[in-house]
Amino acid sequence: MASQVILEQKKQVVEDIKAKIQAASSIVIVDYKGLTVKQDTELRQKFRDSGVDYKVLKNRLVKIAFNELGYTQFDSALEGPSAIAFGSSDIAAPARVVMDSIKAYNKMTAKCGLLEGEYLDEAGVKSLAQLPSREVLLAKMLGSMLAPISKLAYVLDAIKEQKGATAVAE
Repeated sequence: MASQVILEQKKQVVEDIKAKIQAASSIVIVDYKGLTVKQDTELRQKFRDSGVDYKVLKNRLVKIAFNELGYTQFDSALEGPSAIAFGSSDIAAPARVVMDSIKAYNKMTAKCGLLEGEYLDEAGVKSLAQLPSREVLLAKMLGSMLAPISKLAYVLDAIKEQKGATAVAE
């Protein structure tokens, strides 16, 4: 009876993990071996500040969840110490926090990741980390949208100034 209850609990955990995988726009699997408690606490805070859900989950249950969703590429990555960072609003945030932490602590590694349904190896995670944040991208887009309007205003002002100078000369 107790083993049946435990099995049902594990099935529920797998379903929860599957829901997190499906809801995430990006995922990074991390080997956190060698981090001190203080460094792990700092890392968790960085993830929270970036809006990333960071969890240490049982590899076997995560592997089952990925396999049930049709992803078998993660099987080898889910060996040894593994933690998973689920990103939703900023797709580059999990990778950025991981890569910044690797530089800061020089102890952990990024194993692999998932970006909108596509598998990323470690090099892919590094590339993803180099993307600008959502806010920077929005600011650049807004700037490029406003540039034609600014140029039009400048040209109209120049025409007005030219007409004013011509009227004074007559």
